[in-house]
Amino acid sequence: MSFQMKHNISSIISVLLLTVGLSSCTDDSMEPDNNTSNGKIAMEFTFSHPSQSRATETSFESGDVVGVFVSNSEKPLEIAGNTVNNEALTFTGSNWKSSRPLYWDAGTYNVYAYCPRLNEIGSITDLVFEVATDQRESQLSGLDGYESSDFLFASAKEISASPNPVDLKFRHIMSKISIRLIKGEDYEGDIPEKADVYIHNTVTESSIDLMVGVATKALRGSRKSIMARQTAPTVYSAIIVPQRLENRVPLIEVVMNGVSFLYESKFLFKPGMHHIVNLIVDKNPEQIKIEIGGEILDWN
Repeated sequence: MSFQMKHNISSIISVLLLTVGLSSCTDDSMEPDNNTSNGKIAMEFTFSHPSQSRATETSFESGDVVGVFVSNSEKPLEIAGNTVNNEALTFTGSNWKSSRPLYWDAGTYNVYAYCPRLNEIGSITDLVFEVATDQRESQLSGLDGYESSDFLFASAKEISASPNPVDLKFRHIMSKISIRLIKGEDYEGDIPEKADVYIHNTVTESSIDLMVGVATKALRGSRKSIMARQTAPTVYSAIIVPQRLENRVPLIEVVMNGVSFLYESKFLFKPGMHHIVNLIVDKNPEQIKIEIGGEILDWN
């Protein structure tokens, strides 16, 4: 064998050994973590509904969307210019995904989340939001008027970069009223399976501060009537903007079999509170009675 041939064989062996050596450096231990990119850590979030359920009385469902802001903890939250601006996170059935990768930078951050997500945010401290007047019909992203009116808020402060998800628990910032129709002693027959139930004289427009998660009645909002959604047999519920009815006004109306039962009252709709009202229906519509059944925080 000539010297040239020996030299060529030696070169080939060297190249093969170098190739094997390089490939051995690309095993799983050297691959980048899925939660990092160029040294940055990916943002991950988990969300829980009050009492671990949503307005539909079930847990979050695939396709539910949450809006998320992430701002530097040393700066106020703005409409734009934050680290994350009203990003849509969609529930896949097991986790929450954004349409693009989100990464932490150095420093600490405040996280704000709300649901249902709105495509446009006009103001951080004065977001105009109106509950639906018909809370039975589909309104927003397949939700009915009741679900789309149930505004939820969560926040976490002074968060640093971490591969662990930021856990945010939502709370209700609106008020809820449930009206139970109860048969009085003089009422003939049974309570019908279907009735039209209205809550009158409440302002449906609100101003929401997304930095603190507080909803207040719009100062110039007009009073309207809200049609409640049936949530159980003889039970009807509606989401109401927190407010106080100072004067006695027509408040609850129930229409059954063509007969209207109207109840007048003052009322305080507390933020985040579920008010339970028992409406006792008698034969004479003018003899309707009411009992306050209680208040529940972190309601379903």
